[in-house]
Amino acid sequence: MIMKKLNKAVSVAMAAAMVAGALTVPAAAEEGTFKIGVIGPMTGDYAQYGTNVYNAAKIAIDEVNANGGFNGYQVELLDAGDDQGDGEKAVNAYNDLLDKGMQMLCGTVTSGACIAVGAEAAESTFLFTPSGSAVDCITAGSNEFRMCFTDPMQGSKSAQYISENGLATKIAILYDSSTDYNVGIHDAFVEAAPEYGLEIVADEAYTTDSNTDFSVQISKIKDSGAELLFLPNYYSDCALILQQAADAQLDVTFFGVDGMDGILSVENFDTSLAEGVMLLTPFSATAEDEATVNFVTAYGEANNGETPNQFAADAYDVIYAMQAAANDAGITPDMSNEDISAAMSASMLNIEIDGLTGAAKWTEDGECDKEPKAVVIKDGVYEMMQ
Repeated sequence: MIMKKLNKAVSVAMAAAMVAGALTVPAAAEEGTFKIGVIGPMTGDYAQYGTNVYNAAKIAIDEVNANGGFNGYQVELLDAGDDQGDGEKAVNAYNDLLDKGMQMLCGTVTSGACIAVGAEAAESTFLFTPSGSAVDCITAGSNEFRMCFTDPMQGSKSAQYISENGLATKIAILYDSSTDYNVGIHDAFVEAAPEYGLEIVADEAYTTDSNTDFSVQISKIKDSGAELLFLPNYYSDCALILQQAADAQLDVTFFGVDGMDGILSVENFDTSLAEGVMLLTPFSATAEDEATVNFVTAYGEANNGETPNQFAADAYDVIYAMQAAANDAGITPDMSNEDISAAMSASMLNIEIDGLTGAAKWTEDGECDKEPKAVVIKDGVYEMMQ
């Protein structure tokens, strides 16, 4: 009953808002205000991820503050910590934000950085990553949660989706074997493929040091008889792969995962090459439900007409889940980070939200329980697949 009431309350608060448009708290913290930090790549190759998370968190916090804040208290979003996707820089950003009064963390954004910060935050500062998908991102402490799927779940769910929707039976894979994110998804996909009647006819790898020329791998994939190329990679690599696949006249279906989100905004990328590409992601900015339309409108108005990606939607949902947990826990800004963390963690098991990325609740190990979704790129935009 508690969860149902909270679910309804959070959904009503979100809709109304969209229509309307350190182990202890440092002495410098403003009385009566919660301080939230965001850490992610704000510059560099993966800046689209970090900036989308920060911009969306700001929109959600403005809405939350207009509708009661966290347990009746206002919320302040601190300046973002830029980790450029690097674990050491992420830890430095974490400590800097603690010095500035951070009491809860929306982040980090990428998996490696999240693992590094998670070890620092364990049992001390409440950590809620919107997009850190490696299994170890939230294993260091009981105070760590995530909004997205794990890497292995993305792999197994992709195999299931490809099979159940009849997309292909002969599968090729091209992935970065030097990156945990890519490897985790790849391995789970390969393990799940036989269960769903999929045959891996080519399994090609590259490394971060050799991610500019894929001609050898593409040639092997072309000769393999593959009907679909599975790409568990980040969008920057996927853009190059699609370009070189087109040059080689590789005629297959392309299917990616959430790391591909952002490919349409890659500088100098011919977006027509992404026509028909599918990816497993919980959010489409072109969806026509009221919540999505209002969020996309608000995001564009605040960010020079930009369109939010899945990372933005995940971060938006994180803030509303934080609000629901804060209300359930009855926390106050004068509590220590440790006490806030413990109370929030206990309340996460009581709440549900109906968010932009779907209806969600959380398990004791911090994992998000929700259904996967997929999109296809048509006419330069995402469309939800049935």
